[in-house]
Amino acid sequence: MPVELDLAGDPVELTAALVDIPSVSGDEALIADSVEAALRTQAPHLEVARSGNAVLARTTLGRPSRVVMAGHLDTVPVNDNLPLRRTDGVLHGLGTVDMKGGDAVMLHLAATLPAPGHDVTFVFYDCEEIEADRNGLGRIERDLPDWLAGDLAVVCEPSNAVVEAGCQGTMRIAVRTTGRRAHTARGWMGENAIHALSGALATLAAYEARTVDIDGCRYREGLQAVRIGGGVSGNVVPDEAVLTVNHRFAPDRGPAEAEAHLREVFAGYDVTVTDMAPGALPGLSAPAAAELVAAAGGDPVAKLGWTDVARFAALGMPAVNFGPGDPTLAHTQQEHVPVADITRCAAVLSTFLS
Repeated sequence: MPVELDLAGDPVELTAALVDIPSVSGDEALIADSVEAALRTQAPHLEVARSGNAVLARTTLGRPSRVVMAGHLDTVPVNDNLPLRRTDGVLHGLGTVDMKGGDAVMLHLAATLPAPGHDVTFVFYDCEEIEADRNGLGRIERDLPDWLAGDLAVVCEPSNAVVEAGCQGTMRIAVRTTGRRAHTARGWMGENAIHALSGALATLAAYEARTVDIDGCRYREGLQAVRIGGGVSGNVVPDEAVLTVNHRFAPDRGPAEAEAHLREVFAGYDVTVTDMAPGALPGLSAPAAAELVAAAGGDPVAKLGWTDVARFAALGMPAVNFGPGDPTLAHTQQEHVPVADITRCAAVLSTFLS
């Protein structure tokens, strides 16, 4: 049975209700059923659709512009941080930050703004916290592409209730070395593949990352070793070693440029790209984005990390992050969100959409 949700009430209380519906990735049916039922009964002005465990709703008022608002319903696994608990002015628990506070704001706006100044599409999707090919946005893009069309996307991921513009791209590479096996008692007869990575590690230690200013937002790049492996036995000189490196790059570079840069940094090594997601430019010059920044009343900042704004940017629209909570608390046992963040985000977005 769906859980009854009060969309028109206090978005803080709505956040609490959503948090107490467990929705670990792959198990979002109950929360999706609850969201769908609430939208169909409490927001009759919206067209509502279902895609797997994603719920979509939109106005069709014929406005000259459309804003797409997106939030994922799933969470990482429970870590002794359910049910919700409260302290003075703070909600604690799994999903309070990532990202049921943002979902609550979206649901509240969906029910309480029957005639916004922009047409609005609300997308509540599944499986964001796991492998990218299961992300509900990908299924929606394939099956219901017109539901993701708009002039601005607002992803309500946690951003400390500040507009975070665009996002970094991310790339992982494998730096591979080979050698020749030998017994460690006669190590001079072999070639140690792990030792051969010493130059690559020295390069990483000395690497100076760029800081890039785009539309007044400062993106700080990074290059870090995240894993190293090699060897087959404690008494054998290893004949293969692999160093995994993660690169976070500013959105003024595309994937091809980022890869070319890494191949230059690790010239002479065998380099293979193992994972890549492009970034997203801020897009703050778009009229709707400028309106949101004005409503927020503060200077936007760069998103240091990757979010689904990149998926919307790939569809040709500017995209920003704007939601309650500190993103550094996401995926931690200590997740908590100030109720003031939820209230502020609801007020700013209501002003913007109105």
